[in-house]
Amino acid sequence: MNLLRALATVSSMTLVSRILGFVRDAVIARLFGAGLATDAFFVAFRIPNLLRRLFAEGAFSQAFVPILAEYRTRNGEGETRLLVDRVATALSLAVVVVSILGIVAAPWIIYVSAPGFSSTPEKFELTVAMLRITFPYLLFISLVSLAGGILNTWSRFAVPAFTPTLLNLSFILCALVFAPYFQPPVMVLAWAVLVGGALQLALQLPYLAKIGMLPRLRADFWYPGVKRVLKLMGPAVFGVSIAQVSLLINTIFASFLANGSVSWLYYADRLMEFPTGMLGVALGTILLPSLSKYHSNDATEQFSRLLDWGLRLTLLLALPAAVALALLAVPLISTLFHYGQFSVEDVWMTRQALVAYSIGLVGLILVKVLAPGFYARQNIRTPVRIAVITLVVTQLMNLALIGPLKHAGLALAIGLGACLNAGLLFYKLRQMRIYQPQPEWARFSIKLALALLVMAAVLWGAIGSETWWLQAAWQQRVTGLVGLVCLGATVYFATLWLAGFRIRDFSRRSAE
Repeated sequence: MNLLRALATVSSMTLVSRILGFVRDAVIARLFGAGLATDAFFVAFRIPNLLRRLFAEGAFSQAFVPILAEYRTRNGEGETRLLVDRVATALSLAVVVVSILGIVAAPWIIYVSAPGFSSTPEKFELTVAMLRITFPYLLFISLVSLAGGILNTWSRFAVPAFTPTLLNLSFILCALVFAPYFQPPVMVLAWAVLVGGALQLALQLPYLAKIGMLPRLRADFWYPGVKRVLKLMGPAVFGVSIAQVSLLINTIFASFLANGSVSWLYYADRLMEFPTGMLGVALGTILLPSLSKYHSNDATEQFSRLLDWGLRLTLLLALPAAVALALLAVPLISTLFHYGQFSVEDVWMTRQALVAYSIGLVGLILVKVLAPGFYARQNIRTPVRIAVITLVVTQLMNLALIGPLKHAGLALAIGLGACLNAGLLFYKLRQMRIYQPQPEWARFSIKLALALLVMAAVLWGAIGSETWWLQAAWQQRVTGLVGLVCLGATVYFATLWLAGFRIRDFSRRSAE
């Protein structure tokens, strides 16, 4: 399979999901604004969402996929099916236990994760009630991640990439149709999470059956493959999901700031997830199975070349996204969220967080590309050590920046921490001779810098007055934003083409 085509497929499906995600957030912003109720929901959703990224999409996927690819390459279909059955059983039992504990311990979890809420009883009680509804989402989404890892290893990238759209559709329909039947209305969002998780799992099951990998319950915790996945998974929680741990700690800090701080960070983070998902998650998704197969076949040269390909694509696509997010912060936020209860002040506060986040966008995406270079080789120690260093430095930056910059300081600390994480991962890949840069990096960098400068200059001149974006009708804002995005993309890629870049230069086959 052509990896560039696979990347386009995954990114396009992710684009659909992200667009629906923006519709979802626009609906939430219009109906509920940014205040006590939305702060409560975002905290209640962030905790199971964090566990999802830690145990499912993060640590579990990075531990499971390399071993699954190795079994498929070396052990045959029968042993691979046994591995899938036993890992699925172990994962299901573990997540059921965690979900029950989470429901029972919800008040204590909120005390720890958002201690500032305890000073407002109404806010605290609402958050606890919603957390008890959203926690079982962890079970559904963990099994969705298992299914996605299997399908990606079989090069069925489109279905797992499309699956998240169902959660966004659940949010939109529940908020628009059923909110009036709940008291308070914001409670409907918690139920939308649970319904969306069930729908995502239901979508993937037929495709697992089609490739003969629909899991059956077979409990064997001593099976060698299960033990290896568990051994890798424990430390991988830190290595893969350090940004999410930092986000949770940021929520603790933000809970002591003014009402709306959690929501401003959330809306800025949602805008950041657009390029992070389309580029970082998509690249990591298609790279890990091939890197794992190259490692299983001892193909070190191909392994290094594939990493180089991933790094070039990351810089080619992530750098313009970071520049555009910073320059177009007000047009983006006002067009997507400035309706109903989402005030002008909310726009300015969210803008501060988004500009701060954009500084670390490239680092956030590079981590998604560099970390698989270690996990494909089943090397856990190195990224864990780097993750611990990053976590400590990020929290020190939180303490230093929260005073002068408030919520924007928390966003900036996350971004700078991601850049540190990526830099250390790259350094260790080079030091351990896992990655050897291919020729022409200097020329590539010069051409890329030229295209970025041209794009930034054109966008800067075309944005116009920020006051216009805050006062214009929504139709005018949408038209203007689409025009700016198209203009920026056209100028950037036209400059690259004039500099000699061609799509065929980035074509790459996956490992067989």
